[in-house]
Amino acid sequence: MKRRAGAREKKEAKKQKLLEELGESWLPYLTPRDAEFHQLWKTAYSKLLLRKADKIPQELHHIVQEAFLTLQKHDCFFQDLVRIKGKDFLTPVSRILIGNPGCTYKYLNTRLFAVPWPMEDYEIKYCHPELFTACKALIKLNDFLTIEAVQALQEQNLSGTNETEGTAVTDREQDFSNFIMGSLLEDQSSLYTPMNDCTSLKYRTSYNLTLLNYMDPLQMPYLKQEPYFRMGNMAVSWHHDENLVERSTVAVYSYSCEGSESDKVNEQDVEGRDPADWHVGLKVAWDIKTPGLAIPLHPGDCYFMLDDLNMTHQHCVLAGFQPRFSSTHRVAECSTGTLEYIFGQCEVALQNLQVDSDSAALSLKSLEVQVVKEVEEIHNEVEFEWLRQFWFQGKRYRNCSDWWFEPMAKLEEFWKKMEFMTSLVLGEVGKGERTMEQRNEIISCFLPLLTERQELRKEWTSR
Repeated sequence: MKRRAGAREKKEAKKQKLLEELGESWLPYLTPRDAEFHQLWKTAYSKLLLRKADKIPQELHHIVQEAFLTLQKHDCFFQDLVRIKGKDFLTPVSRILIGNPGCTYKYLNTRLFAVPWPMEDYEIKYCHPELFTACKALIKLNDFLTIEAVQALQEQNLSGTNETEGTAVTDREQDFSNFIMGSLLEDQSSLYTPMNDCTSLKYRTSYNLTLLNYMDPLQMPYLKQEPYFRMGNMAVSWHHDENLVERSTVAVYSYSCEGSESDKVNEQDVEGRDPADWHVGLKVAWDIKTPGLAIPLHPGDCYFMLDDLNMTHQHCVLAGFQPRFSSTHRVAECSTGTLEYIFGQCEVALQNLQVDSDSAALSLKSLEVQVVKEVEEIHNEVEFEWLRQFWFQGKRYRNCSDWWFEPMAKLEEFWKKMEFMTSLVLGEVGKGERTMEQRNEIISCFLPLLTERQELRKEWTSR
């Protein structure tokens, strides 16, 4: 928590320094109507790739756009309540996370729990057959974007490995036509590749989830203005995407619902970007020398942030006039964000609880300081990173799938046992047969974790 707070403070300091350097002036940015636009893209933003809608199979457009509308019809999009500098804010964009069963994704102190898309070896029930079809469409989009990302990295020689493991594609249109009529995506167990293989091409393009976004700008009473370049209304402020595998590609499919031509602004009358169109904005992080880019996004366009672009650059989403959906596919770094992980942590903690074979009484196997500390840290992790995060927003998942409710109920049972283990530690510390030195040693590691727990409970209760 202290590391995250420190990173936020450094970011805020950089932002304030940049604003001070700017003063009353604005940084320059380019759009496609500027003569230098493509040259700047080639030199300073070469790892940003745009695939226009006409380069993507029409049948894929159809099923994905139908999936967006289906999820909206079933009320699956929700604004997130995120926490920034100790205050809660509702995001202007409504979201839903869909991905591998048991995966979560955390941003701005809010953990999202992925509605599972269909995968072999998993029995997943959806609240309506249409939702199964929608999630099936998104995993097909996921596979297509994976193929495109691999191809793009190979073309730019950004693979990071000489082993492509059969990922080269000679005729992507034909491959996808065969795929889309066939079965679902193969089992993605390769997503859990050991971290020492994290630079491999396959690992950096194996998307394990997608964060879907929806916003209707005309329904928003206020949108924040872009602060550095004067680009106009922002749907999403400048940021790096969080909690991703290092140097992994982010792929985004954009679909703005088309309106009448009268909604469009005459481009010749506009200085800078056309405010009627949605754009992705890019800038070199904390740099006031390199002009920014504003790239228009038309219905069905995709863009890819390749290699380390998400680390070296920042991006924002600039609102147009029409409602817009997007599907942002990511290789989430979820080594500590899966059900498998947290159940493993619970197993470690509960190893210190033993049951008397005769009386069935519960007791602790060890009161060693390191053991007690580890159990209490896991206790806090289960309560605040999982249970409270889930039940804080858990009702939203009933609209799509009830898949999460059984494992979370199981996790709650583990938490109750850990609560009892805490009371056993307190009881043991109070016993007379322990020396003052032994008591102080246990209390010195135990008390800070209890204090943190009480403070966090107060915070969550107030939220």
